[in-house]
Amino acid sequence: MINEMGKQAVELLIDLINTPSLSGEEDKTASIIERFLERNAVSCKRKDNNIWSLNQNFDPSKPSILLNSHHDTVKPNKGYTRDPFKASIEDGKLFGLGSNDAGGCLVALISTFIHFYQKKDLKYNLVLLASAEEENSGKNGIRSMIPLMPVIDFAIVGEPTLLDLAIAEKGLLVLDCYAHGEAGHAAHMRGDHAINKAMRAINWFETYTFPKVSETLKDTKMTVTQINAGSQHNVVPATCHFVVDIRVNDHYSNKEVLNIVKDHVSVEVKERSLNLNSSSIPGDHEIVQAGIKLGRKIYGSPTLSDQANLNCPSLKLGPGDSLRSHKADEFIFEKEIYEGIDLYIKLLEQIL
Repeated sequence: MINEMGKQAVELLIDLINTPSLSGEEDKTASIIERFLERNAVSCKRKDNNIWSLNQNFDPSKPSILLNSHHDTVKPNKGYTRDPFKASIEDGKLFGLGSNDAGGCLVALISTFIHFYQKKDLKYNLVLLASAEEENSGKNGIRSMIPLMPVIDFAIVGEPTLLDLAIAEKGLLVLDCYAHGEAGHAAHMRGDHAINKAMRAINWFETYTFPKVSETLKDTKMTVTQINAGSQHNVVPATCHFVVDIRVNDHYSNKEVLNIVKDHVSVEVKERSLNLNSSSIPGDHEIVQAGIKLGRKIYGSPTLSDQANLNCPSLKLGPGDSLRSHKADEFIFEKEIYEGIDLYIKLLEQIL
């Protein structure tokens, strides 16, 4: 059974790779997923480029599990030596943009949903969501779907984790910071100016330590990633702009971190969004315990996913390796897709 399901899943992934689906431009891959589900006698709905479905015997009186992964991709980087939009298989590796992040997870979850779709007397309902705009945290992705779907008890989010259990995930807070001063001639300028103010603030961002350390996610980490000031060598600029990337552990909300920053730096601070908070699921949750019984390890993930947009406990789990994501000549092992389907089914069988 798994072999046949795995074969179909690989064929679906090849179709998805061969069809460009950059964030916001996933209409064609959404149609591919829609047709695949319909060929497998699964009724589904579409909103924008999101495809979703309820199991055939959905019962509103029962709690629901969300099975979610995304079908959009980042833009291919310039290091590719292969055509990123042409799937190829060599030595058991399936190459192509989105193969690892998160195509392998998505097709494995779709296969798992189909496996349980017609089954009766399940303890939970199952909700499948193949979402769009994950890579750019777009407004027409998973956030737009939450009001349409049933109340979700917990979620399995398909991202490459080497099939281990990411029971927590860091949040993301991006800050645009502006140091303001007075423009002037470099030969005559005295006192403080924008770049000096920015340097003091940047030093604080690089050296400050948040006191609350998470058991799974460790520390909250701040990194200055961009800086821009000045137009020519002999003019002191009036403004210095820099960007800070903050990965927030589960002991802080993004709002709390923002307030701490504003209390410590004298530059203007503007947050891009407060929505992408850290997420987690209790270690004693039945789905986590089911995974541990199957020999899987638990850990905290530093990378962001659509978990950040959910308001329920969520487990990040899937075939592939996060270290391959967004790299040139991205790939996933075919066997990882088969193993992913097998694990997802065994995991859910324990609680359904």
